[in-house]
Amino acid sequence: MLNKILDQMKIVFGDDSRRIKHALDVLKCASFLCDSEYPAGTEIKKTVELAAVLHDIGIKQAEALYNSSAPAYQHLEGPPIARSILKKTGLAEDTIERVCHIIGNHHLKSKIDGMDFQILWEADLLVNLPDFPVLNRDFKTYEKMVFNNFKTGTGAQAALDLHGRNS
Repeated sequence: MLNKILDQMKIVFGDDSRRIKHALDVLKCASFLCDSEYPAGTEIKKTVELAAVLHDIGIKQAEALYNSSAPAYQHLEGPPIARSILKKTGLAEDTIERVCHIIGNHHLKSKIDGMDFQILWEADLLVNLPDFPVLNRDFKTYEKMVFNNFKTGTGAQAALDLHGRNS
């Protein structure tokens, strides 16, 4: 099923290799965090992986409709596209709604309401951190950002390690 979702994400993004790569990187990171934090076979991994693949699925539509990829537009446009893709898989409706909730709020730390959402937040942040100026700040400032955003030990350690590699 995940491969079908990956194929659909690639269709939506078309020739936008940067966004496809980002989704694949977030998926890889999210899978790693899940595997490190939860026993194999837990339901949380399915939700996290689906959300990881589809978290930015609304960008193209946001750009087409609003000439912007701002988070508010992604949050508005992403869930209907994701729901359309996910409904074709036979997933339970509660899983579809949970994935769409995460997609529709994935830039809003204040909306994190479960470990599935937290892991997606951390995976997306880890993938994006190399592009953020905070990575180049002093370690104490960076450490504060890490502990304000990361709740999993694996994610926090990965973020701290990233700063060390950048120094």
